[in-house]
Amino acid sequence: MKTIISCLLSATLFASCLSGIPKGKSKAITHETFTKLLQKNVNDKGFVNYKAFIKDSVALNNYLTLLSNNAPANSWTKNEKFAYWINAYNAYTIKLITNNYPIKSIKDLQGNNAVIFINTVWDKKFFKIGNITMTLNTIEHKILRKKFNDSRLHFAINCASYSCPKLLNSAYEAATLDAQLTQQAKDFLADTDKNKVTASNPQLSYIFKWFNGDFTKNGMTKIEFINQYSPVKINSDANLDYMTYNWNLNEQQ
Repeated sequence: MKTIISCLLSATLFASCLSGIPKGKSKAITHETFTKLLQKNVNDKGFVNYKAFIKDSVALNNYLTLLSNNAPANSWTKNEKFAYWINAYNAYTIKLITNNYPIKSIKDLQGNNAVIFINTVWDKKFFKIGNITMTLNTIEHKILRKKFNDSRLHFAINCASYSCPKLLNSAYEAATLDAQLTQQAKDFLADTDKNKVTASNPQLSYIFKWFNGDFTKNGMTKIEFINQYSPVKINSDANLDYMTYNWNLNEQQ
């Protein structure tokens, strides 16, 4: 998820690939099936019961088939498309873990060259949208970050790890998307296991360093972005430090 260097697919090639994805129905799909699975198998803190997801594999696979067969159509609203791709990222991440369970960390699935940012787990081609085989990096870097220009997405997609923003136990839907994204941002910054926000010397999630450019758009500083959602306002001249990222599986104990 977090290896930007690994996502070197050119814009031209990417556009060519996406052009081969059959467009979905003119009416956007709903994500009720995914919500039922999340409510059943993810607690309020975002920890996941992967064993239960394995037992619910038929329902999960049915939802993934729905996603695969219904890529967003041009007639869908921006929020319908945005919600679709967030849910796709999270659902296929769950599928990746359940396919390889038990594991201690999603990074256990790295390729041999992951140390040099090649063949990371997020570069695995293991699912299709339409007829195009895709990766989690494709969704994150070439669709979500590139096409939707909303840095709150980093608090919505979940990399199956302890330090990730929590996996919401409800699917994202167009009608509630803005409120869901804002609440996810607030919850993440209020979680002292992932951010220790103080006025003068905050310790932040490494997400804010990995994606520095996403949080400093349109003349806004990173501190100004964070202060929109943080329970503690950071001083404009504060020293920013970053916490070690915990890649252990976000599994219910």
